Amino acid sequence: MIDFWATAGVISAAAAILILLRAARAARSAARGDAAADTTGVFYRRQLAEIGDLADRGLIEAGERKSAEAEAGRRLLAAADAPAEAWTADPSRPLVLAAAFAAPALALALYLTVGAPGALDQPFEGRLKTWMAANPEQLGPQEMAAVLNRMTSQRPNDPEGYRFLALAEGASNNPSGAVRAVKRAVRIAPGRADLWEMLGEALIYQGGGAISDDARDAFAQALKLDQTNLAARFNLARGKVAGGDKAGGVGDLQAMLAALPADDQHRPALQAAIAEAQGAPASARGLNADQLTAVRGMVAGLAERLSKAPDDPAGWVKLVRAYAVLGDTAKREAALRQASTRYANKPDILEQLSKAAAAEPMTRGPAK
Repeated sequence: MIDFWATAGVISAAAAILILLRAARAARSAARGDAAADTTGVFYRRQLAEIGDLADRGLIEAGERKSAEAEAGRRLLAAADAPAEAWTADPSRPLVLAAAFAAPALALALYLTVGAPGALDQPFEGRLKTWMAANPEQLGPQEMAAVLNRMTSQRPNDPEGYRFLALAEGASNNPSGAVRAVKRAVRIAPGRADLWEMLGEALIYQGGGAISDDARDAFAQALKLDQTNLAARFNLARGKVAGGDKAGGVGDLQAMLAALPADDQHRPALQAAIAEAQGAPASARGLNADQLTAVRGMVAGLAERLSKAPDDPAGWVKLVRAYAVLGDTAKREAALRQASTRYANKPDILEQLSKAAAAEPMTRGPAK
């Protein structure tokens, strides 16, 4: 690494010296007045010759020829009478040369001070072997995605491997990678409704929440394979609303809601989607007591799962946001402290946790 910095510094300084030497040579040449040719005069003389050639070929009239030749001659005389401007060297040239030497020298000194010149290279293959030998619960999403990429290349016909890879890519904020992985899983096992559902959700994630035609097709295929697939029905109904069929989408959502038991955990999401589709303001999309109880049950289930499998950054972010939305400040702070301690060395996760903790509490008015 030191050799690299030294070589880069020498090359930078040499390039600066060459540029400054050429500039100095040009300045001396201009000062002596030995210009290679009067380029301006040559241009106008060539223009006169071209005007004559065009006239000889009958392409311009005699009157136009005289006017054009007169104008070109006037410009030629003006250029000949204009005093030549000498090219003088920039007085700041020594400073530029000093900076060219100082910049790489300073960079090298800084690297030697705060860097690790004696550290060995860490090629990706070596790190990958370490990750593959480690406990999966100790790996971050990107590390897990790298491991699963290698495993799926070794087992290319295993749809489960690609399903887990899609989950890891999604947790790594790589929606395109998630879509590629789940598409591969669907090609291997086209008869699995859960994979088609996952593909639709991955496409929505990739599209920033928009339900594209490809996502609709994926959900339609999932519903064809499994008529009870609630997520596919829900997203197809939302797709109708987004596509302009508001009445049809709301009707499908209401039919789904009517078929669910009173204590089903999915009812709040359906009621909120119906209210949103009908244009209700955000303040009118609160939850009644029963719905609030159902939501708290879902949040309690998430908290219990994290207590058993705590290495789930996305889960912690959801839990902190849920407590914030519910207005449960004490539990929000407790979950935030626990998650912040666990991921103290991962600033991206800490930032997500901070944003989740700042979520606005929801309105608790009755939902119609």
